[in-house]
Amino acid sequence: MTVHFIGAGPGDPDLITVRGLKLIQSCPVCLYAGSLVPEAIVEAAPEGARVIDTAPMTLDEIMAEIEAAHARGEDVARVHSGDPSLYGAIAEQIRRLKAKDIPFDVTPGVPAFAAAAAALGQELTVPEIAQTVILTRTAMKSSAMPEGEDLVTLGRSGATLAIHLSIRNLREIERQLSPLYGADCPVVVAYRVGWPDQAFIHGTLTDIRDKVREAKLTRTALIFVGRALEPAADFRDSALYHADHVHVLRPKRKAKS
Repeated sequence: MTVHFIGAGPGDPDLITVRGLKLIQSCPVCLYAGSLVPEAIVEAAPEGARVIDTAPMTLDEIMAEIEAAHARGEDVARVHSGDPSLYGAIAEQIRRLKAKDIPFDVTPGVPAFAAAAAALGQELTVPEIAQTVILTRTAMKSSAMPEGEDLVTLGRSGATLAIHLSIRNLREIERQLSPLYGADCPVVVAYRVGWPDQAFIHGTLTDIRDKVREAKLTRTALIFVGRALEPAADFRDSALYHADHVHVLRPKRKAKS
């Protein structure tokens, strides 16, 4: 018996990995985060499978289902949105599984920030503008941010920021990042990436809060901040494909005599 943590991707059923889909199709028990994972994904569970939406459940209740499946010798598909390694709340589940000596593995999924960049047709690392992407969030009603991971500290890098779970904290994001990135720095809010009602709001640190408020978005959104998001950024080509860039697969060509 094994508990399979599966990243279902951001919402589009087509974005789940082949491995993840096959595991769902084979497991007699499927526990999924119904608030973020579409039912179309778990409909792939085998006929007669025990399929449970864990959104209204506590951790103790979820673990009770897993322990019962373990006692029956039945594999469990534990389906999370996006990629389980990012804000997936799998750490506390894994801690309990280890304590009970219940086997588990993890199948990665497409994270929301990657799906959003793809939908935007946007590269987040642009030569000589931004070569780093920082995935973070802000502290509101959830657990506090560790020391040194505040927006001001992270923003000093000038990296492209992908800020999760913070759509209601745009005022503070503007206040902390404007002195570092400039008030006119591009911001893109990606709402429900991969779902039928997916939407993108483009703005700057100065006006994005008003635009989001006008759109009445209050949850399930990701915030990108950074100069790499410039609509028509003037940047140099990458060295990767430059004619003068020599590497093992494209050695220097001998001059013709």
